[in-house]
Amino acid sequence: MNVDLMHLKDLWQQAFGDPDAALDAFFSTGFSPDRYNCILENGVPVSALYWFDCTLAGQKFAYLYAIATEKSHQGQGLCRCLVEDTHRILKTQGYAGAVLVPAEAELFDLYEKLGYRAAATVREFACQAADPPIPLTQIDARQYAALRQMYLPNGGLEQAVPALDFYATYGQFYAGAEFLLACCVQDGVLHAQEILGNAAACGNILCTLGVQTGTFRAPGKGKVFAMYYPLQSDCPAPDYLGFALD
Repeated sequence: MNVDLMHLKDLWQQAFGDPDAALDAFFSTGFSPDRYNCILENGVPVSALYWFDCTLAGQKFAYLYAIATEKSHQGQGLCRCLVEDTHRILKTQGYAGAVLVPAEAELFDLYEKLGYRAAATVREFACQAADPPIPLTQIDARQYAALRQMYLPNGGLEQAVPALDFYATYGQFYAGAEFLLACCVQDGVLHAQEILGNAAACGNILCTLGVQTGTFRAPGKGKVFAMYYPLQSDCPAPDYLGFALD
């Protein structure tokens, strides 16, 4: 599909309000012409979505991301058509399933109508900095991907490097003696997309990074976080998708 990237960026910006720098970061690191789909009107995209590859139990999954429809075309069933067509594409390419993270609570009902099922719970909590600081090493996306396989719980989705490369444009990866951390700091608050391993170290991590308050996402049963759609009859249900591109 030959689409002008500027039109895709315009649709994204209209839907999510992200600044130009964020769009440039995605389209330079996370975008692939093999991992997106859109609906065109007069050659211009009016509904689009993207995906990142991930795996679960050796099977290929697509993590659907940034699903958007132009405001003037909403309510016409374009999202359903786009998602169903994407499922068709993914199935022919051998994907076992698709996963997504609804941005708002009410979207769970929308995706349920499209055949998605709730899955992948997480535990979310806030924490304050606490002494003593602990050793912390900043690592790159590839190091994080390799180490993550050691800490990932059973049923956890393994993210491919492009998603981590995109995250690295606005966040950081750290490794400690008993944990892995993906986080970014906004307005003086640390937001951890995931901490794997020893979550009891969160207060000490904040102390090391010189941040007083943080919010953390870890494996656990506290909150339904994602939904999945089986594309193959033997598609396993994911139990954990903590690392998400919020």
